[in-house]
Amino acid sequence: MKKVFTLFIMTALVLLVAASGSYADGGISASSYKAGDVVEIKGKIAPGQDLYIAIAQQNMFAPKDTDGAFEIKRFKKDSKKNGFALDTQIPPLYYMVTNVPEKFGKVDKKKFGGPSVLLKKGQGLYSTTMFYLKKKLSDVEATARGMLGPIKSDDQWNFFRYANESGYGINTIVKEGNRKGKVVIFSRSVLSDQSNGNYWDEGTSIKLDKATGEFTASFNSFRHTPPSTKFDVYVNSAKIGDYTIEKNGFWLSKGYRYMNPLWIVIGAILVGTYFSMIGAAGGMLMAAFQVMVVNTMGPVGVNAANVLKPSNIALTLFSPLGSFYRYAVVEKRVAWPVGLSFGVGIFIGSIWLGKYVSAILPMKAYKEWLAILVVIMGIKTLMEMTPAAMNKRKNIKAMTKKFNDEVAAAKKEGRSAQMGSIEPVKTGLMDYRFKFWGEEFTINPLLFAILGIVIGVVSRSFGIGGGFLLVPAMTTLAALPMYVAVPISLIGTCFSSIGSFIGYLMAGYLPDMTLAISIIIGGFAGGMLGSRAQKMFSEMTLKVVLAVTLFFLFFRFFKIEIWI
Repeated sequence: MKKVFTLFIMTALVLLVAASGSYADGGISASSYKAGDVVEIKGKIAPGQDLYIAIAQQNMFAPKDTDGAFEIKRFKKDSKKNGFALDTQIPPLYYMVTNVPEKFGKVDKKKFGGPSVLLKKGQGLYSTTMFYLKKKLSDVEATARGMLGPIKSDDQWNFFRYANESGYGINTIVKEGNRKGKVVIFSRSVLSDQSNGNYWDEGTSIKLDKATGEFTASFNSFRHTPPSTKFDVYVNSAKIGDYTIEKNGFWLSKGYRYMNPLWIVIGAILVGTYFSMIGAAGGMLMAAFQVMVVNTMGPVGVNAANVLKPSNIALTLFSPLGSFYRYAVVEKRVAWPVGLSFGVGIFIGSIWLGKYVSAILPMKAYKEWLAILVVIMGIKTLMEMTPAAMNKRKNIKAMTKKFNDEVAAAKKEGRSAQMGSIEPVKTGLMDYRFKFWGEEFTINPLLFAILGIVIGVVSRSFGIGGGFLLVPAMTTLAALPMYVAVPISLIGTCFSSIGSFIGYLMAGYLPDMTLAISIIIGGFAGGMLGSRAQKMFSEMTLKVVLAVTLFFLFFRFFKIEIWI
């Protein structure tokens, strides 16, 4: 009788465990993987139960852990709005691999892209789908709620949702996103079998035999998981082991990405050459290169922008230095009074006023109003090339003819074309006159000092040089030729870069040194190439290139970029 009773109790316990779904037996295919490798987990759960595999980074993160001055302010504001505390901890990288993703959220439409100043919240130029987590932990079914591993409380769920669904959370905490084109929609978190056809499930496989409880699940680990990152694995709430993600390439410690520095050098050479030829958009194009190719992020707790911008400044400082010797010493076509007055203004704007203005203005609207200004400048630049406009600016028309005649003569004689130099006529704070190719030009240095302050604010906010505003302003407002506007712009970007970099240092932000050194090498080499290549192109060609660049920036600012 006693044996029968014992057997009855044991059977009841087994049935109770099976009914609760907590029984699990499994193993991980390896104890370590390289970043980007497929992680496979096999095992057995109670027959008839659903599969819940929680994979959580061992090192947890709480908002109070950050050292970033700007991040501390942002987390204080966002924590109140999103229902978590500054000491709430979550794993930065976390995945729930399951055959029932609907227990944790739902698939719904997602609108994105386009100017926020013209679109209402929830609208966008493009449409896709994404996986939305349930708004509250209490909305998750009780059984599924107990399968989340280290995520147990309401504030942890709220913080987890914030980190994986908001752009700031992804760029500051998670560092991994599902993309459409080059646009991050949300972060990988809840994954199911790729047969569902969802873009976020690509590379994930789940095979579950409910009759026996046997399962095999696999997913692609994050290609940019930091070296020596450890993960705990829970199967239906029971921890079955852990694994480590090892290094897979050259690791950028602050860029938080695997990237061969040689590719960064090559990219910086191309951007630096382009920048030194037209004197504009070097910072913007380098930022685009970092976002789209390098995908620069930042350590957990530091927003990607606060690593990208200080690194980016390396190009807008050293590319002009690479071209400056030829422009200033060899060809003598630097209008010093204008360049220095602009430089002083931009230095003041980038160090002093920039930090106050960028803190007050909402960045989305700021970028989009700037986009309108940029496209107006682009249209104005193209309009300058019409015959009617050229007839009004007889000095530029005459200078262009002389330059074209020199190029034709140089080709005929088999020599390099000679570039004209600046000959000062009158120097004054508000009236500076000079001759270039024998034609006289007039400009107001004080006006460009004031313009420099405005551009300094912009350069501090975006981590750029500001030439994309200055060059079209000089060619449209001051009616200067591109051959004169570009060297002046490069002086200004040097000042703005120094001011912006000092500003970031004062705020406690340093660039990724490998990234910055690679950009310095490539930018300097590109500057030397660009200064030599500029005289190979006519005034008209340079203006067309400038206009195309301005239109590119317009699309970037307005988030019309899924085609990239």
